[in-house]
Amino acid sequence: MEAFLVSAGLVAIAEIGDKTQLLAMVLASRYRRPIPIILGILVATLANHALAAAVGSEVAARVGPQTMRWILAVLFLAMAAWCLIPDKAGDGPKAVGRAGAFLATTVAFFLVEMGDKTQIATVGLAARFHDIVTVTAGTTAGMLLANVPAVLFGDVLSRKVPLKLVRTVAAAAFAILALLTVLGVEMGLF
Repeated sequence: MEAFLVSAGLVAIAEIGDKTQLLAMVLASRYRRPIPIILGILVATLANHALAAAVGSEVAARVGPQTMRWILAVLFLAMAAWCLIPDKAGDGPKAVGRAGAFLATTVAFFLVEMGDKTQIATVGLAARFHDIVTVTAGTTAGMLLANVPAVLFGDVLSRKVPLKLVRTVAAAAFAILALLTVLGVEMGLF
């Protein structure tokens, strides 16, 4: 349960204001079909984050626990710094083509998520928790928590939520996770 909750929480916070969230708003305004867009986000995120979690788990299995602890700490600190850098709407694909809302969303989200901070976070979380399925489920839930409201209420949310505050909270969460990793502290939420 800890792996799921930490993964979902970190990714949900980190996703706010991210280029994939901006992409969700663009797709929603273009297609005005929320269900296929949400399903496309789900499919793309499951595929992308399962791949990332598998990589993280494999790396953790190949290096010793001490080395992995330091790699994770550096990774989480880098994530904290990255969260402070705002994304722009132009960072995503310029056109989604003539495909339907589901296919366009699935392809665009999968591609834009490659190398994105939430994908990199998924690699680190899988390495930390050694649980591909639970981390993938958690990070996917976090992506949906952040992106479904963007699809449904994007215009209103972008005017009400101060993105600088959200980025700062996300950075602090990753920095705390880095510190806990260095100290070898298990979170023990449950």
